[in-house]
Amino acid sequence: MTKRKRRAFTDEYKAEVVELIRKSGKSVGAVARELALTETAVRRWVQQAEIDSGGGPAGALTTAEREELARLRKRVKTLEMEREILKKATLGSTSQRNTFVQHVCGRTEVQCLARTLVQPQSHSAQVGLRASRQIGSFREVLA
Repeated sequence: MTKRKRRAFTDEYKAEVVELIRKSGKSVGAVARELALTETAVRRWVQQAEIDSGGGPAGALTTAEREELARLRKRVKTLEMEREILKKATLGSTSQRNTFVQHVCGRTEVQCLARTLVQPQSHSAQVGLRASRQIGSFREVLA
C-alpha cells in the first residue's frame, strides 16, 4: 500500500465539506469516498466544526484557541532560547569578573578591576566592559 502525499486544504473547503455532510444526510465515509478524501480527516473536520459552533465535549479547544495556543508556545520557546543565551553570556563573563591587573610603578600600585556587564534588553543583550581603578601605596598605608 502506497502512502498518499499530504495535502493542504483551505478553511473554506473544509467548511463546504462539513456543510455537505450535514445537509445531504450522507455518512462521513460516503462523502469522503466521493471527494477522494480520507475518512479520518473529514471526521476530524466535522468534530472541529461542532466544537467551533459551541458543541462538543467540555474543555475542547476551538480553532481560534488552538491557533492562539500554537502562537503562545512558539513565543515561549523563543523567550526560553533568549534566556539561555543571556545565561550563557553572564556565566561566560563571571570568569573574567574578578581578574585583577596589578602595575607597580615606583611608590604607586595600581589595581584595575574589570567587570563584564550584561544588560538584557527587549530583543537583545548589551555587553559592556566597566573598569574601576584603585590607586594607593603600601608605604602611605604603613606610614
